[in-house]
This record gives sequence, structure tokens and C-alpha cells, in this order.
Amino acid sequence: MSSPARTTGRIFLGSALTFAGVSHLAWARKEFRAQVPEFVPLDPDTTVLASGVAEIGLGTALLFSRRHRPLVGNATGVFFAAVFPGNIAQYVHHRDGFGLDTDRKRLVRLFFQPALIGLAVWSTRRGNA
Repeated sequence: MSSPARTTGRIFLGSALTFAGVSHLAWARKEFRAQVPEFVPLDPDTTVLASGVAEIGLGTALLFSRRHRPLVGNATGVFFAAVFPGNIAQYVHHRDGFGLDTDRKRLVRLFFQPALIGLAVWSTRRGNA
């Protein structure tokens, strides 16, 4: 059984991912396009839509999957690692998006990605604390 802290983290992350995924498909597409690196071979809008679908899938799986919870946590961590180059590209190319309108803000954001990876893995493990 999962601890209350892990459950809270998983529910928070699942809800945030699902919300972000829906926003990829609707009102925040332009903002998310600013994070697509030039080396991605797909059209930026296609990339944003595909990542939005992935986020909705991962988010809902975090919220509702029991049997495969550790697998979902690992997959979510891999997803966060896979999109990290987009965060780096936003910083390197000085692209505004989501209120990240200074290099300092964009740099600080880079340090949150490893925390998200850790939360995805930690919150889907069994055990206390």
C-alpha cells in the first residue's frame, strides 16, 4: 500500500499532467510550440498535439491505474526526460512561454524537471514515506 504522501504526489502529478495535456490540445498550443526544439523532425504543432495526447494518457494512468502503477511511473519519468530538451531549447533560444520571459526564469525551470522525474517514480512505488 502507498503512503498518503506518495498518493498525494501521484494524484497531484496525474491531475497536473492531464490538465497540461488538455491545454496542449486547446488554449496553450502556441505557448507549447515555443518549447519544441528545431531538431524535432515533426511540425511543431503536431509535436505539441502528440505530447498533449501522451500527457493525458500518462496523467489518467497515474490517477487510475493500480496494477501497473510502477510501470506508469517509470513511463512518466521517461516522458519527462524526453521533453527536457524542449525546456533546454526554450532557455538557449530565449523563447518566452508560460510567463518564462527572462533567462533566469527559464534557467530556474530547468531544475524542476529532475524533480518531476523523481516525483513520477517515487509516487508510484509501494511503501511508506
